[in-house]
Amino acid sequence: MTVSNNDLQASNAAPALAFYGKMLTFSRLQFSTSDLSIIEAELAKTLSNKSSNIPVLIDSEVEQDLAALVELLWSWGLQPIGIVTGTMDEQARAQRLAIFPSDGKRIERILPSKKAATQFSETPKDDTLKNNDVTSSESTESATVNASATETATPAVTPETLVSAEHITSLIYDQMLRSGQSINHVGGDLILTSSVNSGAEAITDNSLHIYGRAQGRLVAGATGDKDARIFCQVFNPSLVSVAGTYCLRDNLPEHVIDKSVQVKFVEGEGLVFTVMDDA
Repeated sequence: MTVSNNDLQASNAAPALAFYGKMLTFSRLQFSTSDLSIIEAELAKTLSNKSSNIPVLIDSEVEQDLAALVELLWSWGLQPIGIVTGTMDEQARAQRLAIFPSDGKRIERILPSKKAATQFSETPKDDTLKNNDVTSSESTESATVNASATETATPAVTPETLVSAEHITSLIYDQMLRSGQSINHVGGDLILTSSVNSGAEAITDNSLHIYGRAQGRLVAGATGDKDARIFCQVFNPSLVSVAGTYCLRDNLPEHVIDKSVQVKFVEGEGLVFTVMDDA
């Protein structure tokens, strides 16, 4: 585990760069045709102006002229930042676009010296997220939230840390996660025995367990694992996300707040919240 925050730095010298566990919000555009005239007609019906500046991922079922498609999207005020892996990977590399894993696929396990690679850092204070309208059920035991999909950035590592999938290692972290701090764990479950304060974030590619009060931003399945879950002793987060589907605090079902809660992703339904005391 690597720890880097202002309290622990040995010197006051600012690093040349720093990786943060900040979540990034993208819209995902799915294409079933390569006919640019049809695509532009759909954009005209969908967008009210050409200045939305929305970052988007390109997810296409058919081969595209990627350069032409990117140019078209930019002309409509969209900002293509990458594609979902598939037949256009070579075109994406040529244009220096990011290539994201497909749904449910994990990246390689990342562990240094047979221990899981973890980043622990300060979180930018201006980190903000938005999601689309969310609906929830009124069940007293569980609730389902349909939220917009969002892609998440994964911790950067060196090639020496790549190992095979059988070396999965969970991380137990005993300290309170304070506001402005972020803990990122890749390679197994992340288990926090203390609380996550408001303004902090906990991110893992597997399941997330919090045995204290869970506030801040909680992210499980960060690389697309739809089987990942979140378990909280006292549930009151500002944001919760599983496998890229997320929900903000204002849209959480009221009956799950401050309860012992399990959160999972269900295909076709979205996020499902279950009060474990009632289960």
